[in-house]
Amino acid sequence: MRIGVFPGTFDPVTEGHLDIIRRSQKVLDRVVVAVAAAYHKKTLFDLEERKAMLQSSLSETEGVEVVSFDGLLIDFAKQHKASAIIRGLRFISDFEYEFQLALMNRRMNRDIETLFFMPSARFSYLNSSVIKEVVRLGGDVNGLVPDAVIQAMKDRFKS
Repeated sequence: MRIGVFPGTFDPVTEGHLDIIRRSQKVLDRVVVAVAAAYHKKTLFDLEERKAMLQSSLSETEGVEVVSFDGLLIDFAKQHKASAIIRGLRFISDFEYEFQLALMNRRMNRDIETLFFMPSARFSYLNSSVIKEVVRLGGDVNGLVPDAVIQAMKDRFKS
């Protein structure tokens, strides 16, 4: 069974993330979405909220498991018997950082490959920070994040 791990903070999950998950299913038998604890970032949503939003967004998607993790991604991937780490590349600026991570992960475990996916063109400019800022300022992000995520962000920004 070919298992891939798709890591991220998913704060919040976007349609770009979901696009990569669904497209990675075409080359993998199972995808483990690894929601990072992200102690190095100030997140809008806590770990359990981010995990719940992903589970809700993927509830009708078979072959996908959403779990949280802390620590080295390569160790997490090995624990889940993954043969691949899934990463998205939007722009050339993403490449240098992702390339460094892929090489370090390969150094730590040569049995786990990194698979890079370019987003669908309609999501290529998306990132969670932009989504949060647009919603915070009252803008429309319909079609860019799941509806439940839009409502959760609106509720959070009211507080």
